[in-house]
Amino acid sequence: MQLYNTLSAEERAVMIDDAGKQRLTLSFYAYAKIQDPKKFRDDLFIAWNALDALGRIYVAHEGINAQMSIPEENLEAFRATLEVYDFMKGIRLNEAVEHDDHSFLKLTIKVRDKIVADGLNDDTFDVTNIGVHLKAKEFNEILDDPNTIVVDFRNHYESEVGHFKGAITPDVETFRESLPIINEQLKDHKDDKNLVMYCTGGIRCEKASAYFKHQGFKNVFQLEGGIINYAKQLKEEGLESKFIGKNFVFDNRLGERITEDIISQCHQCGKPCDNHTNCENDGCHLLFIQCDDCKAAMENCCSTECLEIIHMPLVDQVRLRTGKQVGNKVFRKGKSENLKFKHSGELSDTALAPAEKQADIRQKIKVKKVLLGKAEHYYVKAQVGQFTIENQELNAGDKILISGPTTGEQELVLEKMIVNGAETQSAKVGDKITFEVPFRIRLSDKLYKIVN
Repeated sequence: MQLYNTLSAEERAVMIDDAGKQRLTLSFYAYAKIQDPKKFRDDLFIAWNALDALGRIYVAHEGINAQMSIPEENLEAFRATLEVYDFMKGIRLNEAVEHDDHSFLKLTIKVRDKIVADGLNDDTFDVTNIGVHLKAKEFNEILDDPNTIVVDFRNHYESEVGHFKGAITPDVETFRESLPIINEQLKDHKDDKNLVMYCTGGIRCEKASAYFKHQGFKNVFQLEGGIINYAKQLKEEGLESKFIGKNFVFDNRLGERITEDIISQCHQCGKPCDNHTNCENDGCHLLFIQCDDCKAAMENCCSTECLEIIHMPLVDQVRLRTGKQVGNKVFRKGKSENLKFKHSGELSDTALAPAEKQADIRQKIKVKKVLLGKAEHYYVKAQVGQFTIENQELNAGDKILISGPTTGEQELVLEKMIVNGAETQSAKVGDKITFEVPFRIRLSDKLYKIVN
């Protein structure tokens, strides 16, 4: 019985593109008593793999925490797999504000000690005695109450690009760090203030609200469904957004826009920007904010040191990172002395710039295409893109498609190209090519040849 992924992320991306079907990005969680998390995990993998469901899911004795991507046509069948379990009957599925067919490219279900690493001993308090859930309209109303203190229970790199106006945003890298900080900071207001909390999808506040009630806070409230559900209700009910900026998400998108405001800066040059990236050097993989100009100049790297490393032979890169603890700790970073414009704990409620309008990434161009390779560099001033051909031959005059989460899908005819430093009419597998691109491309963009 298959209980693991058999395709690489690249292979899965090609299959998704070839299928041409819209996918939904969604998240959900549930606290429950699960006797055998390993069996629960295996049963879910079998059921979801059959539905082409992808995502990152944690299960534990205390419940499930899931962020997923599923084909839109399989939504009801997916719901049916949840309804099998009593504790997930009628569960709320938080649907993303911005969908991306490539938000997840593998199905990963892991058994953990807890579905969120909160560092709490659950035996010392009643985890079911939670704060009052507030819908978007109620949340807006309580924020207007001068007797309210609102707290962001996310990490510094999440709140930096977007948060509720006037919120306390702890300068922390993990959820567990924020609990004692807030408890100490607000210890004198346990009786006289409304303690209002929020997070991405609601799961962190579910436990935190119970913890703070146990600590003696009398008036504890939480945003139902988190920022994701709040944004959905804003659109449905035409409400004013008290949230400003972008909501950080833990998938390949790294964020979805809530308001057309940029409140953060590129960590390298200081230009208004709220796009996160991970350093191209696998021995660093630092999570930071980087504008398109710096991305092109620094080739997706956080420092000149990392830029030098990615141009070394692979064997030397592996040698340099041997023994270092990096692995999958992508989202637990975000601070470095190399980031000159990182301002943790100094967050603004004022927009620095409006966000650029982006094409709807779900409006796919329905064409038959073959993946050729991916973008490796973009020369901003010359408006030239560099790619490596990994599959099939490419000729001058071919119609091509450049596709990516931010770029959208852009068609053009390849009039001329430079292959391995010289202008020629054709390129083969293994060749490095450059050609003019009349729009900005990103390093995650894919190059396709359109075929009849």
